[in-house]
Amino acid sequence: MAGRLLSGGFPVSVYNRSRSRSAPFSKAGAFVAGSPCDAAARAEIVISMVADDAASREVWLGESGAMAGVSQGSVLIESSTLSVGWVKELAAYAAQRDCELLDAPVTGTKPHAATGELFFMVGGSTAALDKAREVFSVLGREVLHLGPTGSGALVKLINNFVCGVQAASFAEALALIDKSGLDREKCIAVLANSALASPLIKRMLASVATDDFTPNFPLKLMTKDIGYAISEAVKCGFPIRTAAPALDVFKHAVDQGLGDQDFSAVVKSAGKN
Repeated sequence: MAGRLLSGGFPVSVYNRSRSRSAPFSKAGAFVAGSPCDAAARAEIVISMVADDAASREVWLGESGAMAGVSQGSVLIESSTLSVGWVKELAAYAAQRDCELLDAPVTGTKPHAATGELFFMVGGSTAALDKAREVFSVLGREVLHLGPTGSGALVKLINNFVCGVQAASFAEALALIDKSGLDREKCIAVLANSALASPLIKRMLASVATDDFTPNFPLKLMTKDIGYAISEAVKCGFPIRTAAPALDVFKHAVDQGLGDQDFSAVVKSAGKN
């Protein structure tokens, strides 16, 4: 995302806990900040993309956090996949600084970010979104305004829990094929040419075929997202029955040491005790 903004001619300040990861952006003209506060102080639009609620809280409100550096009237964009409760709490902190928060998680992975093909699901005010549209236009292929604060966060969790259920069930399907003694390659040929073959399943099949589980979306983050979705569903008074078994499948994969691999690595743990 930072690379896209630089290529679009925007002045960019970047912060990463691992300063070495910011080096390529420095060479491309970005200012490498020493803290989130320092980065935010140099920007009218502040974007965060981190792993979870705890990391978001730290980068915004921790020691030298971004919220301490934002200027009045800035638009704060939280593109991480987070709980709705934390997003609303963060929006309240932004309002205290006379800023507006957009919760704007994305669909897409690293390749989509690099080519500006992310899909943004946005919650927040229309006025704040209008201020940020030029930035969004460089980062993504589409921006959908879903409603008030928290709307984007909730839709992203719904999207990811469905993806997680599909991935977990497919992993178990492959395990059943192996346990049954069926010809794996022939069965995969059937599944890959059926109604089951969504883009997500095709991606998983590609990982299996090449035995390459380099993370575009780490398995541990899919596990976190399914857990967040279950919690949000309970708050809505509608427990989602398919999510809990999928979460168990992913937790088992994490316990097998696969958390830092791509989520498709869940196929490697399904069927194992």
